[in-house]
Amino acid sequence: MAASGPSPSVESTLKSVSKLSLRVPELMSRQTDLTRWPIFSILPQDTLNSIRKLCVFGSSGNEAIFITESDDVYAIGSNCSSCLGLGDTHSSFEPRKINALCKKGITDISFGSGPHVLVVTAEGETFSWGHNGYCQLGNGSSNQGIQPVSINQYIGHQVIKVACGSHHSLALTKGGEIYAWGQNNCGQVGNGTTANQPTPRKISAGIGCKQVNSICCGQTSSMALMDTGEVYGWGYNGNGQLGLGNNVNQPSPCRIHTLQGIIISQLVCGYAHTLALSDEGVLYSWGANSYGQLGTGNKANMITPTKVTSSLERFIEIAATHYSHVSTAMTQTGKVMMWGQCRGQSITAPITTRFSCVDDVFAAFSAPPVTWRVYCVDLVKGIRVADSIAAAFDDTETSDLRFFIENKEIHVHKSILKIRCEHFRSMFQSCWNEDEKDCIEINQYPFTVYRAFLQYLYTDCVDLRPEEAIGLLDLANAYCEERLKHKCEEIICQGISVENVAMLYAAAIKFEAKGLEEFCFRFALNHLTAVTQTEAFSKLDGCVMKEFIRKAASAGAFRY
Repeated sequence: MAASGPSPSVESTLKSVSKLSLRVPELMSRQTDLTRWPIFSILPQDTLNSIRKLCVFGSSGNEAIFITESDDVYAIGSNCSSCLGLGDTHSSFEPRKINALCKKGITDISFGSGPHVLVVTAEGETFSWGHNGYCQLGNGSSNQGIQPVSINQYIGHQVIKVACGSHHSLALTKGGEIYAWGQNNCGQVGNGTTANQPTPRKISAGIGCKQVNSICCGQTSSMALMDTGEVYGWGYNGNGQLGLGNNVNQPSPCRIHTLQGIIISQLVCGYAHTLALSDEGVLYSWGANSYGQLGTGNKANMITPTKVTSSLERFIEIAATHYSHVSTAMTQTGKVMMWGQCRGQSITAPITTRFSCVDDVFAAFSAPPVTWRVYCVDLVKGIRVADSIAAAFDDTETSDLRFFIENKEIHVHKSILKIRCEHFRSMFQSCWNEDEKDCIEINQYPFTVYRAFLQYLYTDCVDLRPEEAIGLLDLANAYCEERLKHKCEEIICQGISVENVAMLYAAAIKFEAKGLEEFCFRFALNHLTAVTQTEAFSKLDGCVMKEFIRKAASAGAFRY
C-alpha cells in the first residue's frame, strides 16, 4: 500500500541537478557541550542544562550573558566597564540575574570593545549598557551605563537587529531602516560628518529609501545589505574593508559597484575585513589580510571583492567578528572551513575542520574566544529516548518489519512507523493485508529516497543530495508529511542554480511546495535574463510559463 511514484518529469529534474552536492545541516548554531567556551567550564551541569541562548564577549572572552529556558537572563565574568549590566562593577564567576531583562524574550545581542552591550527584545525594544566614552550607548550622555536602559525613545520604531563596532552602534528596524550612534572619527556612524553621535540617528544619505536586510560592523567600519542584494559600506577604509576600490574613509554609505549583477545574501565583518556570500553560494572577501583572513592564499590586502575558492563546493553560511581576524564558512556538504589568525597561526586559505557548525571555530580558535552571534543551544542533551530510537533504525536484531527496495532491505519497527506517520498508521490496520506481513516490497521510489524517509521517521533529520531530495519531496507530498516537505524544500533551495531553477519551480508547483516555489521565483527574478535563456525554461509547461511571466511582471521585472 504505497502512494503513486514520481512522475517522468521528476526523473528529468533529478538528472538536471545531478552535479550538485550534499545537503548541509540546518543553519542554526547547536552545541551540547558549552564547556568549549572556557567561561562556561566552571558552571554546574544543571545550570548548563538550563541555558537556551548565550553570548560570550570581552577582551579575553571572559564575560558572558545567557538566557535560560524560563527566559531569565544571567551574566557572569569580569564585568569590565560594568558590561554585565548588573548595576555595579563587581566581577563574579557565580551567575547573577539581570532583572531588567528577564521575561522579555531577548532575540539579539551585540557587543563592542569597551565593552558596551546592546540587546533587542521580542517587542523590538533596544537596551544598552557598559562603556560609553564615545556615546556608543545612544542615551545622550557619555557616562558609563551600569545597567540596561531602553533607548527606543530615540529610535521610535521596533528594532530587529543590532550591531556593534569597537565604539559605535547600529540598529536595524522592522521597516528596514538603519539608525547609528557613537564614535564617528572615521565616519562609521554614516551621518556625513566625523563628529560623535550621542543618540540614534537614521541613516539616509547614500541609501535613500532602500530597505535594509542586515547590518554588521568592523572595528571602525559599517556595512549594510539591501533587500536587493546590494552592499553598502562606510567608515574607516584604510585596509580597503569597504570594498570600494580605494583606501579613503567614507562618512556616508557608498555602494560597492564591483558587485553589480551579483545578489549578495549574507554579509559579515571581521576586525578589518569583510565577507559576502552570493545567492549562488560564491564567497567574496576584501579588506585587511595580514593574517590570511581573506582566504585568498596570500597576505595582500584587497580593496575590492575577491572570490574565495574551495574545491568545487558552494558555501551556504559565513561568519566573522570584529573581535578577531578569524574567518569561517560552511559548505553545502556541511563542512566547516576556517582561515585567518587561528590561535596565533596565519592560515591563508580555507582548511576543513571537524566542527559541525561555524560557531565552534570561534570557541576553539578565535583569540579571544567570543561568539559572533547569539548562540542557540540544542535543548536535546545527552543520551535520551530520541537517541535510542535513532540508533534503532535499520537494526536487524530488534526490527519486526523489512522493506525490500531495489534488492536491498531496510529493517524497521511497525510501532515507530505507526506513531510517526499517518500513512503507516492506516497501512497497518488489522483490516489490511500489510499488517500481517514482515516484508513489504516498494517499487515506486528509489532505495536512497525511501531509506531517507524511514530514517527521518527515526531521527527527524534528512541527509540527501538536492537531486535526491526532489524525489523525497514527491514522497512527502504523497504521504502528506508537511514537515518533511519543508525540510526537502530547504535542501533543494541550497542546490538551486540558473540552469535548474525553472525545472525546480515547476516541480514546486506540482508538489504544492509553496516555500520552494517562492524561493525559485525570487531566484529566477534576480537572474531573469540568464534563466529565460536556459533549456529548462524553454521546456516549462505553457500554463506554468504564463503564470511565471505574470508574476514577474507584477514584481516589476519588465519596467524600464
